[in-house]
Amino acid sequence: MNNRRQIERIKERYPIGTRIELLSTMDDIQGVEKGVKGTVVGVDDIGTIHMKWDNGRGLGLIPGEDNFTVLSRPEENIQEEEISKNQGMGGMTL
Repeated sequence: MNNRRQIERIKERYPIGTRIELLSTMDDIQGVEKGVKGTVVGVDDIGTIHMKWDNGRGLGLIPGEDNFTVLSRPEENIQEEEISKNQGMGGMTL
């Protein structure tokens, strides 16, 4: 079982909006196959990372048991959107 400090680190490391790709999971019966991508919707009080997978499933991840990689975090997404918004056609700034 995770202690409060470990859970807070999980919440900081995987904030809501973080994009994740599943590499493998201990619980394959939920229909979430490796390679599927999804978005973090929250972390509960025992440290499970709750996901909304792009295939519509909702299997949670357990750090240290399930194998996954972070594709992007919310602040990275915001920066990318701002760059795109400030560029016109051909990458020129408007």
